[in-house]
Amino acid sequence: MFADLMKRLTDPAPAPLPDTDARLALTALLVRVARSDNDYSAAERDRIREIIALRYALDDGGRDALLSDAETFEAEAPDTVRFTRAIKDAVPYDDRRAVVEALWHVALADGRRAKEEDALLRLVANLLGVTDVDSATARKRAEGG
Repeated sequence: MFADLMKRLTDPAPAPLPDTDARLALTALLVRVARSDNDYSAAERDRIREIIALRYALDDGGRDALLSDAETFEAEAPDTVRFTRAIKDAVPYDDRRAVVEALWHVALADGRRAKEEDALLRLVANLLGVTDVDSATARKRAEGG
């Protein structure tokens, strides 16, 4: 299952992803940001659960299955640059902009802004093709401002 998705994501001309694959790839990106400071906290994991349950209208079982699959997929995914560029080519802009906001929510879930998460988020937003203005707006919304 993961090998097929990885192959489609890294194809030189990726086609838009089916909904279930896009969910997995985007949730894996949330996990990658949460893990970037080497402290994948319960607060970050809980925030990811909230985000995916709301965004994808999942019950507890579906939410937990998606998160478990995303954690495994993230560990197997290629480097962040290739992985994120592949998502950019396969996911519409509005979805990518919403993901940047979700990424900020995850990065801020533990109450602190780790430099590793901050740096990765700046890189990821850029690689996803999300403008600096949209990324800054997303961060402010995540900060509650």
